[in-house]
Amino acid sequence: MARRSKKGRPINGVVLVDKHTGESSNRILQQVKRLFNAQKAGHTGALDPLATGMLPICLGEATKFSQFLLDADKVYQVRAQLGVRTDTSDADGEVVETKPVAVSDTQLAHALDQFRGDTMQVPSMFSALKHNGRPLYDYARKGITVAREARPITVYRLDLLSFADDVVELEVHCSKGTYIRSLVDDLGQLLGCGAHVRRLHRTAVADYPAEQMLSVEALSALVCEDADGSVDYSALDAQMLSLDSPVARLPKIVAALAQGHNFLHGQPVVADVYPPGTQVRVENEHGVFLGVAEYREDNKAWPKRVVVFD
Repeated sequence: MARRSKKGRPINGVVLVDKHTGESSNRILQQVKRLFNAQKAGHTGALDPLATGMLPICLGEATKFSQFLLDADKVYQVRAQLGVRTDTSDADGEVVETKPVAVSDTQLAHALDQFRGDTMQVPSMFSALKHNGRPLYDYARKGITVAREARPITVYRLDLLSFADDVVELEVHCSKGTYIRSLVDDLGQLLGCGAHVRRLHRTAVADYPAEQMLSVEALSALVCEDADGSVDYSALDAQMLSLDSPVARLPKIVAALAQGHNFLHGQPVVADVYPPGTQVRVENEHGVFLGVAEYREDNKAWPKRVVVFD
């Protein structure tokens, strides 16, 4: 049977989209995929429709390494309204409680200190976490509450940017799995007045440069159609970050050409010894990224995710 040809261009890399408010992450993903005419695309963790900022989109073989960006730490700027609690913990929800605000600077500083470092957090019912194969927000929209276990998170940095007129502005550098809406709701409960997110902007994912973010509209403006109807993608493709950028933080090992060929076919690389369980990115002698390997007890780096070259 003839092999069906894939639709689109076989391009590999990461695009940093500056998401605007009101759009779902999946819709932006589909828009970017169409703009690049890419064979395959995936995002690296959804942002709420209310949220704005950095949304990395992986194209082609980069989708195999998107989990590393899901697991990466993030930085957010958040504007929280004290005195009003909503069912979604953000401005898109229905108001469920209002209380007067009598919070001093000292009380706020003390409360914020409770959220720094390693803590446990109960995820929001309006999160995308799955329960019996369905996201929690599906249950929440039907008025069903599901018991959720608290999960460990780390807030590396929680800076107070401003506090005026019952509005708190914060910058949060946090680990994967941290729900800013839940953090703000918990802060409001600790202060005794309730709170919700009015604005949420993600400024960083891992080490990606914020200055390289572009909106979908800006990306669209880079697509040029020639007089003969052909499309020039060169300016658009120039915005892509490298295929191995999601794993830039991993230690690197270099495989000889023959060993690299074997690695792509399931064989381990014998190189610098790391502790078992350590994940490394593998390149060949020409600097070509081949994939990610994991060290085992035999002191060999076994393939975990490999790049398929057309």
